[in-house]
Amino acid sequence: MTRFTNNLPPALSGAALMLLAGLLFALVNTLVQQATMIAGLAPSHVAFWQYLIALLFSGPWLVAMGVKTLSTTRPLLHVLRVLLAAAGVQFWVMSLAHVPIWQAIALIMLSPFFVTFGASVFLREQASPERWCAVLTGFVGGMIILAPWSDAFSSHALLAVAAAAMWAFSSLLTKHLTATETPASLTIYLLMLLTPINAVLAINQGLAPRWDGTIWLVIGAGLLTALAQYALAKAYSLTDAAYLQPFDHLKLPLNVGLGIVAFGFVPPGSMWLGSALIVGASLFLLRQEMDTPPAKPPASGPATAPQQS
Repeated sequence: MTRFTNNLPPALSGAALMLLAGLLFALVNTLVQQATMIAGLAPSHVAFWQYLIALLFSGPWLVAMGVKTLSTTRPLLHVLRVLLAAAGVQFWVMSLAHVPIWQAIALIMLSPFFVTFGASVFLREQASPERWCAVLTGFVGGMIILAPWSDAFSSHALLAVAAAAMWAFSSLLTKHLTATETPASLTIYLLMLLTPINAVLAINQGLAPRWDGTIWLVIGAGLLTALAQYALAKAYSLTDAAYLQPFDHLKLPLNVGLGIVAFGFVPPGSMWLGSALIVGASLFLLRQEMDTPPAKPPASGPATAPQQS
């Protein structure tokens, strides 16, 4: 992966890695949906093993960073941040156990609007009327995808919305902590705390793996999660987040395509209308942010926030 992208200009390398991360996450979502919706594994059980395997796969990087990165004066905020991230992971995997990929992935794209809302309410950041209009437009798109007025509405789709909210609030805490914490510290606390928190949440379902064909689904999801996180972090280390963000929206057709191929989940026309509103509004928010220099994530190693979409 690195040898190939080193031969390309940074901007092109970043875009290629962003696309690769999107494809890897789409494969992860397909494996997780196969393990939960089709094979019947408990979502909390799958989430535990997926992130434990990702943690083990990232072990050499953690060892290389050393104990010094654990020094912090704000341990409780680290724990709260990872609790929110773990809640997002649990809600996301539960959503994939019940709703088709196209609906879950479209709704997870509401996360930037929760970030804007949370930044205004909790961090007291100023939001212009244009930004509030963008947030409202994004949520209208989400309502079109949810279609609560339709007979096909499933309350399980709200789990993806909850995941978007939890990950957004975890991102806000990440932003708040960057004032005093290093990217390496944020990443290591995330990886170290996420697995035991997932273990507590999964203990009622049993932590022992099922020694049948499903174990390969979970192992594959864990390995691909680690690779996708690396590709994502590497992409952000090469070029600006504002430049990369439009490539992130390609995760929608990637997930929809795999959902059609693997499960025959063909989305209705309303999904594309709702998604167009969400993507358009999020691109507007991105344009509003472009005057603010983006923070650089760690140059290597896992991303500082769990992403599975």
